Amino acid sequence: MKKILSFILLITMLASCTKDLNQVPSVENTSESVYTSLANYKSVLAKLYAAFAVAGIEKGDGNADMASSTASWGYLRVYFNLQEIPTDEVVYTWAGGDNLTNIQYMTWGASDTWVSAMYYRIYYTVALCNEFLRNATDEKIAAFSNSDQASLKVFRAEARFLRALAYSHAMDLYGNVPFVTEKDKAGAFTPSRIKRADLYAYIQSELRDIEEVLPAPLQNEYGRVSKAAAWTLLAKNYLNAAVYTGAADYTNCVTYCNKIINGGYSLEPVYKKLFNGENDKRTKNEIIFPIEADVAHTTTWGGTTYLVNGPIVGSMKATDYGVVSGWSSIRTLREFVSLFPDQADVRGNFYKDGQSLNVDDPSSSSLGYGIVKFTNLNDDGTYTTDGGLVNTDFPMFRLADVYLMYAEAVLRGGTGGSVGDAVNYVNQLRERAYQGTSGDINASTMTLDFILAERGRELFWECTRRTDLIRYGKFTGGDYLWQWKGGSVNGVAVDTKYNLYPIPSTDLASNPNLIQNTGY
Repeated sequence: MKKILSFILLITMLASCTKDLNQVPSVENTSESVYTSLANYKSVLAKLYAAFAVAGIEKGDGNADMASSTASWGYLRVYFNLQEIPTDEVVYTWAGGDNLTNIQYMTWGASDTWVSAMYYRIYYTVALCNEFLRNATDEKIAAFSNSDQASLKVFRAEARFLRALAYSHAMDLYGNVPFVTEKDKAGAFTPSRIKRADLYAYIQSELRDIEEVLPAPLQNEYGRVSKAAAWTLLAKNYLNAAVYTGAADYTNCVTYCNKIINGGYSLEPVYKKLFNGENDKRTKNEIIFPIEADVAHTTTWGGTTYLVNGPIVGSMKATDYGVVSGWSSIRTLREFVSLFPDQADVRGNFYKDGQSLNVDDPSSSSLGYGIVKFTNLNDDGTYTTDGGLVNTDFPMFRLADVYLMYAEAVLRGGTGGSVGDAVNYVNQLRERAYQGTSGDINASTMTLDFILAERGRELFWECTRRTDLIRYGKFTGGDYLWQWKGGSVNGVAVDTKYNLYPIPSTDLASNPNLIQNTGY
């Protein structure tokens, strides 16, 4: 459904996963009045997708979904901050004003507002999915026509995917977490704690179960998931299985990467078009699953509005990027710049005019090179905006990531693939980046360290960096330092406890089933 987030119906979501009742949505209707037609189910499904994109139903996230001090921040904005700001890819100007200093310096604790905001946004999303699923059982939909039942079963599979995505983020960010499904009754209660490895097993089982129900790759409406989205999430989790469970599973990663690669997707020839105001056109080739944005309907200051406006700093002209003003907040660090030794790589399009390479003070927007990945420009250079709001969709999953996952999994010993194919896939990315073959590599060049660097070059600011650095053992400790790691200008080693965020102190206090992560 093109621009699925254009919805009017706001339904009741009665589920709660914590005793912190400020975190649950308010009651608008009853399930009996909502789940009465296929159209209504589809409107509710739109709300589930919207949970990743917007934080409210009015302009600028007004009339927020949740009643809390962080309700307007939105899923994607908070997820970006936790996945990117504590890494070598981002330095953030307003660290003090936005309370992001501890995230930037990797000194956060259990009372950090951003840590809590992500946690509760995840569980709000899980609650929405659970309530939908309670009303999409075989018994509930038995009164519908056969054709409507078939559609509703697909909707149900999509809701399970979206819940699996949210739970994957919980598993990755927090480890051992509360666990609630549609089988739990709605209402306030203290959910049980699930261990990280068990949550991993549950997510993988869910995704394997729904992959047969979801439409084939490229066959669902725009913005909705297909089998390929489930395969991609499976592959991403398999790639990180050693972190999540202690046991590697690179062969299954290769298996599911092969399914996606054979699913009909192809690379978009022009890299920058993947991140512009018309990147919804790329869903027919490279983008497997987007989080949608639309000037008229997804009126959020988070999401890609944040990612387009935030990196416009110094003498950059906002109109060159399709908006009306820059926010002077997001730049990058010298260590990330060093990943681009060759100016021929179009992905490393740094803005240096008036910007220094070294960052002696994160609060100064002139320190740190600028780089804009996301723009609100159309393919022809025109744009439509409303006070800085954008049309740029966020590519949560895309084929380039699958190529790089395949290559890494093969190098780590996964069977079912070949080094030759891996080199070919990586070179396809580099030939796009270099606009020719001058950046091609061979098998001897394609080491694991090379793949980590290439993931940085290809996927920067796409919410993968923290997870990648943890998988490589470089996020904490002192083997790899970058400016302001640990709060020091040249970086210092940090405790391994920071490989996980803590369970927020508010939820820990209200749920006796929970145990705080080690070190907090």
